Amino acid sequence: MFDRLEDLLIRFEEILSELNEPSVINDQGRFQKLMKEQSDLTPIVEAYKEYKDCRQTVEDSLALLGEESDEEMREMLKEELNDAKKRIEELEHEMKILLLPKDPNDEKNVMVEIRAGAGGDEAALFAAEIYRMYVHYAEGRRWRTEIISLNENGIGGFKEVVFMITGQGAYSRLKYESGVHRVQRVPETESGGRIHTSTVTVAIMPEAEEVDVVIDDKDIRIDVMRASGNGGQCVNTTDSAVRLTHYPTGIVIYSQTEKSQLQNKEKAFRLLRSKLYEMELEKQQASEAAARRSQIGTGDRSEKIRTYNFPQGRVTDHRIKLTLHRLDNILNGDLDEVIDSLIAADQAAKLANMNES
Repeated sequence: MFDRLEDLLIRFEEILSELNEPSVINDQGRFQKLMKEQSDLTPIVEAYKEYKDCRQTVEDSLALLGEESDEEMREMLKEELNDAKKRIEELEHEMKILLLPKDPNDEKNVMVEIRAGAGGDEAALFAAEIYRMYVHYAEGRRWRTEIISLNENGIGGFKEVVFMITGQGAYSRLKYESGVHRVQRVPETESGGRIHTSTVTVAIMPEAEEVDVVIDDKDIRIDVMRASGNGGQCVNTTDSAVRLTHYPTGIVIYSQTEKSQLQNKEKAFRLLRSKLYEMELEKQQASEAAARRSQIGTGDRSEKIRTYNFPQGRVTDHRIKLTLHRLDNILNGDLDEVIDSLIAADQAAKLANMNES
């Protein structure tokens, strides 16, 4: 590990030197690439530098203890020594985590697809609540949200909604949300006061750029039509809605949220690229079964990941057996405690897997 850290420190110093060269400053592409590499290396380099400082403190304190006879000074040196040793242990753990292989998609924006599952109208109403939960979470992190497609049920519920979240590190935080979300509560339509269980499926897909997925024109059929539903007079009286059909996969995308056909077409292609990219990622993950098992679920839509129990005011994440009695706060977008716990569990699993191999 320390040989690798020394190499990274050397590389970091090389980057700093290169960034001061006029030829690099005048080449914006090269400059931006180096700035990104510097930003990625900064946390691990800072931790390693602090680690080296702490090791030096331990050596100095031990040397001084061998020479010092004043009891008060000896106590101060012992305290300094113990603090440095404790920090060394913490930094070793931090550096191991920082050296874990990075998910290349972590910095990408995400496409979020929420579908009502079992439970009819109650599932659709909960799908709308889950959508608002993620929108509030995004707002709290100053990320931007934009609806790509929406299918409502007429009473405030969503049969399906697809939206984009744009913000640095969006995928790194939200990738653990894919799966089945279950709600247990008494629906407003239930006169007998019985608790019903309904489900919603969430899929988190990293946004794919055109360079990530190449779509052949001959594989696509584009249909335009009038938008339906709530959208205003302009939306409903022009052929602004777009439907894409991708022949090789059978994927059909329908977009009608914008007044412009061009904008709806652009949104539909963005969603199609993300779906195709996700399918490719799933193939890769299937071929890396051992690595996949070491992770907290980050993609299996059939996996039941979380229960929102209204009578008890609790949320339980089944993957890490975490239960929080803060249902209202979580549905209002206060997801950090859940997500931080999932990230920590995922890192611990990867570290354990790395130690075994």
